[in-house]
Amino acid sequence: MRIDLHCHSTASDGTDTPAELVRNAAAAGLDVVALTDHDTTRGYAEAIAALPGGLTLVTGAELSCRIDGISMHMLAYLFDPEESDLLAERELVRDDRVPRARGMVAKLNALGVPVTWEQVERIAAGGSVGRPHVASALVELGVVPTVSDAFTEEWLADGGRAFVEKHETDPFEAIRLIKGAGGVAVFAHPAAAKRGRTVPESAIAELAAAGLDGIEVDHMDHDAESRDRLRGLAEELGLLVTGSSDYHGSRKTVALGEYTTDPEVYGEIIRRATGAFPVPGTGGI
Repeated sequence: MRIDLHCHSTASDGTDTPAELVRNAAAAGLDVVALTDHDTTRGYAEAIAALPGGLTLVTGAELSCRIDGISMHMLAYLFDPEESDLLAERELVRDDRVPRARGMVAKLNALGVPVTWEQVERIAAGGSVGRPHVASALVELGVVPTVSDAFTEEWLADGGRAFVEKHETDPFEAIRLIKGAGGVAVFAHPAAAKRGRTVPESAIAELAAAGLDGIEVDHMDHDAESRDRLRGLAEELGLLVTGSSDYHGSRKTVALGEYTTDPEVYGEIIRRATGAFPVPGTGGI
């Protein structure tokens, strides 16, 4: 089985629609794909309706969190999307994205970059607006060559010249909410140092004690040394180890299925989840 548990669609900051994402996942030879858009479940219905036969969809979301001033992301799998507490927190985070993006536009303007809110809004195309949309605007204007090049201290990285904070969930609260909605919690790309400061291992141990299920180890932003270190930490803390592409369509160079999760780990995620079940494809529409 080929299993990719971290992918984005146009419901947040990917460039594939949810329907295109599942079709492309099947074409890439995946058996299981997870839809984990930022702080939203808006893409579920379209993805399920288009799900090809032979492909299973894992519903999820990537939740924006912050601990001790450090931004981090929590992958939530197979939770009940209608559970009221987690739904309210997702809406709170999502609603803060627009003023945050507008603030980044204002800072860029002050730096002499002629980006406009209308440009960012067009790029987001109704999705959950985020830094990658602002980064894409910088690419369009020729300010940086790629989206990744916008995530530096010069521009949009945490603490960067055009960075603006937004509401982010305490990760201990995120774990509680995910578990309360019957989901499984996995810390996304914990060693992605090029994105900014990373969470110390002591804090990961505290999260594990609070119910964290796993950490994403095999990821494009982790080098071989980081992966080895994270595997050792996961074994020490009794955490599941996942691997994922963090696919964003054309917004990133990584391909669907470039990094995958072991089938036994996937089986354990299913076993632990009580909020939702994976959706088997029936041929789509």
